[in-house]
Amino acid sequence: MKELLYGEDPEPWDRFPAGPLFVPVRPGPSRCAARLFRTPLGDRTAVGFTSLRRLTATLGPDQTWIRLADPALRALVAPLGVTNVTVDPQFTAPAPTPVGPAVPDSAPTVPALRAG
Repeated sequence: MKELLYGEDPEPWDRFPAGPLFVPVRPGPSRCAARLFRTPLGDRTAVGFTSLRRLTATLGPDQTWIRLADPALRALVAPLGVTNVTVDPQFTAPAPTPVGPAVPDSAPTVPALRAG
């Protein structure tokens, strides 16, 4: 069996990513709670990131986090009925940049043409 070193990329046959994950958390009654998200199909999922850079790029620099191994994260959310863990998700595409001048909300109206 191959020994995994922290920081290595997991092989396709490995069930868990190498090393602990950066898990986004929010304040809760017991200090902090793992943030849960929804998949595109609406299922609840726990989320973990393989690097702090990926977490901050996706959720912003103000997002609080803890380090947890995948099995610990799964055990944490299992009592909530959550069985999915998504690693390194990309939640949305970047916002489109506007092209051309903005149209004011109070644009003049054009009178209707009459047949005749």
